[in-house]
Amino acid sequence: MLTLHQMQESGNCYKVRLAARELGIPLRLKEYPFGAGKTRMPEFLAKNPNGRVPMLELDDGQFLPESGAILFYLAEGSRLLPSDKLGRAQALQWMFFEQYEHEPYVAVARRWLKFETKQALAAKQHLVPEWHAKGNAALGVMESHLAKRDWFAGGQYSIADIALYGYTHAAEDGGFDLARYPAISSWLKRVAAQPNYITLDESW
Repeated sequence: MLTLHQMQESGNCYKVRLAARELGIPLRLKEYPFGAGKTRMPEFLAKNPNGRVPMLELDDGQFLPESGAILFYLAEGSRLLPSDKLGRAQALQWMFFEQYEHEPYVAVARRWLKFETKQALAAKQHLVPEWHAKGNAALGVMESHLAKRDWFAGGQYSIADIALYGYTHAAEDGGFDLARYPAISSWLKRVAAQPNYITLDESW
């Protein structure tokens, strides 16, 4: 059985759990609590020198970090990855967008405003307006796309949607007003209506 090294609250880890549940792939979870520093220990760094979760441990003992790479690995040959060349490229397009334009602001705002102490947040408070400005810019790009389409890649629900859903659906934790984005709000409901959907808080 595959082992997911993860933190339950992490949207990046949630993406992997959601995709695996959608595909009926069983996972064994190994938890790394927020703030405990366990991903910086030598034992973990020997497996992933970047010192982050999620990390997927394969049956043959190999390790695959990075949420996008894990999603692609799990989805290959499945209904969550478009079968045509352009559709697959579009899925990667939106997954790159999520990691470079969306996650650094939406997810970071969520972390500091929801999980960090007030004392720790004080040192970052001056960055909150930038997080919100750039995060809302990313949400605006998504809104424009979804105003004309139901899904992000290949005309179907895919790992591109899962990648973007992970932190978008929890964006209000970071001070974002999703009511400003009706197309995104409708898309969130479509994702949540998928047959094997699980919530971020749901245990495996």
